[in-house]
Amino acid sequence: MFGFFPLTVVRTRGLSPSLVRVTFAVAPGEEREPFVSGGLDQSVSLFLPHPGQAAPVLPPVADGDLYGALGAWRAMPEDVRAVMRSYTVRAQRRTAAGATELDIDFALHEDGGPACRWAAAASEGDRVVVLGPTTAANTGVRFRLPDDADEVLLWGDETALPAASSILESLPAGIRARAWFDVPYAADRLEPVTRADATVTWLVREEGAPAAVDAVRAAGPLGASPYAWIAGEAGAVKALRRHLVGERGMDRRRVTFVGYWRRGLSEDALRESAETGED
Repeated sequence: MFGFFPLTVVRTRGLSPSLVRVTFAVAPGEEREPFVSGGLDQSVSLFLPHPGQAAPVLPPVADGDLYGALGAWRAMPEDVRAVMRSYTVRAQRRTAAGATELDIDFALHEDGGPACRWAAAASEGDRVVVLGPTTAANTGVRFRLPDDADEVLLWGDETALPAASSILESLPAGIRARAWFDVPYAADRLEPVTRADATVTWLVREEGAPAAVDAVRAAGPLGASPYAWIAGEAGAVKALRRHLVGERGMDRRRVTFVGYWRRGLSEDALRESAETGED
């Protein structure tokens, strides 16, 4: 269901002050199996080189043993092994030459980590590796719209904006959607295209926007069968889920929530805390 794919940067494009799009290509003949994104909020693991490395350092995959390769990667020295971070596939397409292209949008921050710094300096020819799906139905897609849903609620900060925009674009005509996007700057407003009956509220931090919970709490009544997807900073996600389930009475099974990052913690530390069950 998953495999390692070597990727090469083919172009980059600034989307807003806080987002840069990096387009990667998998050259024809380098795919043992085809990369197949499930769309929506498709998550992949991106392996990046350290400064001074021409390519990310990963152990070989023996006989398709992904778990063994990941275990060997974890055992390598941290200053040698590839930097691994999770990202959303914003789009996938096949070029006229037969190559697979992937767009990944990176959130940029002045105090960002190694992936942020890599994306800000990325240029044509740079090499990375992605651990991604070989089938569209895969566990890296978390958005699961129930058949009876009559309304979709979305909240995300700039790190979740690519996934949330992809979700909005996928929604069918006739369904109501309400989205709250928390971004640093007014110029980060990237209006998504959607067929849904959608209302998008931009919570711009430089304009003194209210906190996520306060903005959602001020919204009107929910539909009869709502479904919610909330992702971004873990503290805000937790507070929103508590509001929707505890205050609004939503069925917790109809609230998909993902903490992409946590204030004050690196992604490595966040992943470690999740694995150990720490809050």
